[in-house]
Amino acid sequence: AALVSIAAVRFDLTTGIVGDSVYFKIDKQSCIDFGLRVDADTVDWWMRQNKEVQEQFLTTEDRVELPQALIDFHTFFEIEDYVWGNGINFDCEILRTAYEVTDLPLPWNHFNERDVRTLVHFAPDVKKNEPFVGTKHHPISDCKHQIKYCSKIYNILQ
Repeated sequence: AALVSIAAVRFDLTTGIVGDSVYFKIDKQSCIDFGLRVDADTVDWWMRQNKEVQEQFLTTEDRVELPQALIDFHTFFEIEDYVWGNGINFDCEILRTAYEVTDLPLPWNHFNERDVRTLVHFAPDVKKNEPFVGTKHHPISDCKHQIKYCSKIYNILQ
């Protein structure tokens, strides 16, 4: 899939405290040039969102070419970092494919992938009842929201 943006936020799972973050808006044409595809259903979904959310998809300002975004994203990672995806077979897989088609190394070890959906399975009401702060579907806001409920679920399981 063509990428619109990528983001990551460092955090402590036990406390939910967030650290530094990284966020890049990606030039869609550069994704297409590398053979990544734009999905019509995804475009339709973006077009049904509010204007602020659509801006993530529609604006052309501040976008970087796919390889540069992936290189810069890579520099954010330490090799021992865990990578949480809202479905490791979704978020992590999309990024893995982008790194493969650009012939760049993946910035994390595959055995450090963690799945938000699996964790939520054990206490779904925590996610359901966690108020969203920020702009829904903005990558940094989404990361911070997931961190809050994942940390709470992790502590319940402890």
